[in-house]
Amino acid sequence: MFDSLSDRLEAVFKKLKGQGSLNEKNIRDAMREVRMALLEADVHLDVVKSFVARVREKSLGQEVMGSLTPGQQVVHLVHKELIHVMGGINERLNLAAQPPVVVLMVGLQGSGKTTTTAKLAKRLLEKERRKPLLASLDVYRPAAMDQLATVGNAVGAKVMPTSPGEDPREIAKRALQTARTGGYDVLLLDTAGRLHVDTELMNELVDVSALVKPTETLLVVDSMTGQDAVNVARNFDEKLSLTGVILTKTDGDARGGAALSVRHVTGKPIKFLGTGETMEGLEPFHPDRVASRILGMGDILSLVENVMEKVDLKETSKLQEKLLSSTFSLEDFLAQMRQIKKMGPLEEIMGMIPGVKQAMKGRDMAVNEKHLRRVEAIILSMTPTERRKHQIINASRKKRIAMGSGTTVQEVNQLLKQFIQTQTLMKRFGKLGGKGFLRGFPGLGGGGGIPGLGGGGGIPGLGGGGGFPGAGLFGGNKPPGMP
Repeated sequence: MFDSLSDRLEAVFKKLKGQGSLNEKNIRDAMREVRMALLEADVHLDVVKSFVARVREKSLGQEVMGSLTPGQQVVHLVHKELIHVMGGINERLNLAAQPPVVVLMVGLQGSGKTTTTAKLAKRLLEKERRKPLLASLDVYRPAAMDQLATVGNAVGAKVMPTSPGEDPREIAKRALQTARTGGYDVLLLDTAGRLHVDTELMNELVDVSALVKPTETLLVVDSMTGQDAVNVARNFDEKLSLTGVILTKTDGDARGGAALSVRHVTGKPIKFLGTGETMEGLEPFHPDRVASRILGMGDILSLVENVMEKVDLKETSKLQEKLLSSTFSLEDFLAQMRQIKKMGPLEEIMGMIPGVKQAMKGRDMAVNEKHLRRVEAIILSMTPTERRKHQIINASRKKRIAMGSGTTVQEVNQLLKQFIQTQTLMKRFGKLGGKGFLRGFPGLGGGGGIPGLGGGGGIPGLGGGGGFPGAGLFGGNKPPGMP
């Protein structure tokens, strides 16, 4: 998300930073380019006008004009204004009402309401320690109720049985009663997708809202609709008084216009961002962190939270101990690689680390993801004994492994060679007291990185001297840890 906007803004600020002083002309020229960048990102015109006017006014102030680093000051102003436009702070779900707290999920057809409902239920279960009940009011879409039952059960949430023959209003009343008598903390109502011009369906939604009196009415909107998301939000808000917005499919939106437009134009906060189809793909919307990502400053706080939530720190610590001795095996490496995969797509992880996104520019993350899948396939094609004792893998075994993994003997040889190199290097670090060296990131270390993700200390597999070389992220076929 925001890739194209980030690239355009980076080019603008690079010019500003290269100038010793700023004047009205070069600020005006820079703001013209910022304006075009925002419009190309499909940001609403009203937002663009307000944003550019505020930044230009502040940029021409004495604080910036008299600064020793005026270009950097402008970047700082843009950062602050981005945060302001997106709402300033993260607004959490209101769960303080008397149970059951009713959350009404609304939106257009195909926006991802049902999947998002299950993702939210998972978050309530695991992060908020709540007991949610799910119910589908979608009596129109074939198998909609079955879909909610499937994804709801997948996250461990209770889903109230419903049938297509029921009236949505009656389902809502029954669900509320079930939640009350069953001791549920939260009731999530997944409504039918509708067109905002469909008067009959909108009136039905108004009736449901009047019956259950929801604490939260969340609009689920596809981020790829761009500034049209603003119009959708306006139409729903007129009928239902929305309390917040969830943007879905943000991993497929390189522009980000919806995120920069919704709050400013409608006054409704974005509460969550949805990514992918996995049930873990829902994260709170923090304007300050998103602004930092847009400007290429990284997002260490979100990365830390991601690591703490998804990585088994005890397991990682054990792997570090093995890594610094001669006991680290391909089986251990496979376990480590799977730990990293839990954190999400490589491109998303890289974007959270300051400076890495710029360093990786021009490199195809999809190619690297594919390479890691091939590495995993090679290791999975080995027997358990071969993974633990790579020394026994002879020519005939390599041929069998290559055939089983759909790779070549040369690729198997390369993996084994790089593994041995890393083992040797990390054993040396161990003798030199390298354990502390691996603690560049809380509880994670880094020396034993995923193939090709680099060297030195830090996040495992995302940098560090023990990274397998040659997988193509931070370097080519060269000794581990070399620049």
